[in-house]
Amino acid sequence: MRLTVLGATGGTGRQLVRQALDAGHRVTAVVRDPARLAVGPGPSGSLEVVTADVTDAKALRPAVEGRDAVLSALGAGGNKQARAFPVASRGTRAALGAMESCGVRRLVVVSAAPVGPAPEGDSLSGRLAHAVLRRALSAVYADLAAMEEALRNSSAEWTVLRPPQLVDKPLTGRYERVPGGAVPRRHRIARADLAHAMLAALDDPATVRQVLGVAS
Repeated sequence: MRLTVLGATGGTGRQLVRQALDAGHRVTAVVRDPARLAVGPGPSGSLEVVTADVTDAKALRPAVEGRDAVLSALGAGGNKQARAFPVASRGTRAALGAMESCGVRRLVVVSAAPVGPAPEGDSLSGRLAHAVLRRALSAVYADLAAMEEALRNSSAEWTVLRPPQLVDKPLTGRYERVPGGAVPRRHRIARADLAHAMLAALDDPATVRQVLGVAS
């Protein structure tokens, strides 16, 4: 497939680029600073790096046109950044605009488990942690909630993945995926496994216009 990755220099974004290249996809990585993309080139000609403003639909069009799908790992690093520059919602709206103008429909994005309610069947400590995170990172989750709302109001074939805490551990390919929100009693996932789940969703029609919890 021909894929465009937004947020390619972040922890999950780099995993998306690397795993997509390893799987034989042709990847366009959209970045602000190419020097931060610490990913090898992959097979000859399979990686294209594009410097563009991810919140500008017109600037994104060359990186989206002719592609089969877009994957986004955009997200603010904290409340201060989310209030000043809500990149997830702005970038997703720009991506949707670019996709619509180019006839590209498939979009898979990262959100976060605390955007929704605590899952049924979760432990007391898990529900408390969920509530604390929602309050502590309220601006971050408000940005992600606005992103999800923009998707619901679009005609795109989107999938939202809501992971819990992200950790830097090797790919296992072993994780749970549940429709509707968050995985109960599972509070972490490796960024590598999250990227794996995003790529796996691309070819799964059951995930179209669905919110999925994913956790190890």
